[in-house]
Amino acid sequence: MFLIDLIILVSGLLLLLGIVSSKLGTRLGMPVLVLFLLVGMLAGSEGIGGLEFEDYRLAHAIGTLALVMILFDGGLGTSLAAIRVAWKPSILLATFGVLVTAVITGVAASWILKISLLEGLLLGGIVGSTDASAVFSILRRGGVGLPKRISAVLEVESASNDPMAIFLTIGCIELLLGHVAFGPGLLWLFAKQMFIGTALGLLGGYAAVWVVNRIELGATGMYPVLVSACCLLTYGLAVQLGGSGFLAVYLAGVVVGNKQLMFQQGIRRFHDAIAWLAQIVMFVTLGLLCFPSRLWDVSAKAILICLVLLFVARPVAVMLSALPFRFTWRELSFLSWVGLKGAVPITLATFPLMFATPEISMQAPLLFDVVFFIVVVSATIQGISLTPAARWLGLERPREPEPPVTLEISSLRHVDGKVLDYPVTEDSRAAGRLVKELALPGGVVIAMIARGEKVIPPQGITRIHAGDHVILVLKPGTEPLVDQVFGRNPEERTTVPTEVEFPFRGSTTVGELVEFYSIHVNAPPETSLDEIMRRELGPERTEVDAVVEFGSLRFRVQRLSHQGCIELVGMSILPESDTSGAESAPPQP
Repeated sequence: MFLIDLIILVSGLLLLLGIVSSKLGTRLGMPVLVLFLLVGMLAGSEGIGGLEFEDYRLAHAIGTLALVMILFDGGLGTSLAAIRVAWKPSILLATFGVLVTAVITGVAASWILKISLLEGLLLGGIVGSTDASAVFSILRRGGVGLPKRISAVLEVESASNDPMAIFLTIGCIELLLGHVAFGPGLLWLFAKQMFIGTALGLLGGYAAVWVVNRIELGATGMYPVLVSACCLLTYGLAVQLGGSGFLAVYLAGVVVGNKQLMFQQGIRRFHDAIAWLAQIVMFVTLGLLCFPSRLWDVSAKAILICLVLLFVARPVAVMLSALPFRFTWRELSFLSWVGLKGAVPITLATFPLMFATPEISMQAPLLFDVVFFIVVVSATIQGISLTPAARWLGLERPREPEPPVTLEISSLRHVDGKVLDYPVTEDSRAAGRLVKELALPGGVVIAMIARGEKVIPPQGITRIHAGDHVILVLKPGTEPLVDQVFGRNPEERTTVPTEVEFPFRGSTTVGELVEFYSIHVNAPPETSLDEIMRRELGPERTEVDAVVEFGSLRFRVQRLSHQGCIELVGMSILPESDTSGAESAPPQP
């Protein structure tokens, strides 16, 4: 057997063990990263596998590549809606919060480990970031949802705080090596990394969207690979120019994930699978680097540092960053506890090990062992207690049910349309209605209704039940109105923007506008838009682009039938309108 054959056999076995161990994590409520690390430790030189692995440069290379794909996938899953809701507290937590966490933890580590203050700050920077995938995977397995604002803060903060932790780690190493001076030199390094990373990330994301939507590859499987190539290119260019490559790939993912893209669902599924593979490979590799005997030697001191991190550093960082935004004490308590550590700290802990200089190499193994121990303890304790904490604090919300089927528009050219899945709840306006009774906007059709394990072809007499998944094909721009029909409640329905024209069928009645959209027109409920507009305009003026205004609403004729009836009406809310025109979500606290 060739060496590569043995490597493939062992790799397949370790991957399989890692995946199987995740089932155990589901039962225990433990993050799968801990189990993947344990698989690597068992396979290592002091475990039953006996595999000798101490190549920190190779581990760093594997970890960096894995983090690139994980952060890009995290960007793909970050919605602009979440960013709009929580970008201020999230960005503060992801930057200033990480800095506060690093400083408090670093000062404590310096005193506990009897190392220099700068080396302590290096350890603090390494453990400063949190793991988004660990948080949400635990909550999903526990069947727990969170309030929209808290969920958005955790999503954006956890996905965007890695670049700050990476900068702090690199900055401390540069200070230890004497490559930069504390003060202007460090600030210039920060500004350079953030600015170039942001610029390259946005540019790379828009370039990827432009290329994917215009190139014809023939084979649909090539499009996810093309997006991956753009991701790697964005990272490489950002690093070559002196910027933060991790920030660049995350922002590129945000841009790509929130733009209309060919084979969008296929691209997301591909990168979700790549991110999971990257996590398994990275965690198992980092587990192989660990020596359990060395962990035992540092366990007492590492536990003390972990307690400072959990009960002092993270809560103080949350209070200073989020308190100005009027969170309740329950929300602040939960945000303080949700600080799970993931693969990034262990990967960053390999940075000092790669430098053979006397300034760093003496304490590098100690830092690695302490960081490894902190990650395992943090992920285990916080992971197991996360779901009970959400319930105890009264923050538990019904979780969105997973769709039993998916539908995607697939074309070799750009398609002006998208597919959305709406889970129907008891307080949805569509619940209990016949399909023909829904006053859906023009350009919106129901493609499929999934009920349990059944797929129901929609007809006019098909009744929509709570618990159904309604899959719609719609034109871009009609989502705010569709949200009004299928959204859960007034707080979760999308605000209808002003000065945007939405299409309605001419047969839509005034009563349906009130019932489904809370749009009020001073006319009898049974009157259709066609009848109102033809009455107001008269026969001579009933033509395409003719306009009728009712208070804060403007209606425009978009299409006429051969008989002169109005088939399609464009409705827009005038900017000076108050809340009487259409229902909108109340302002966030």
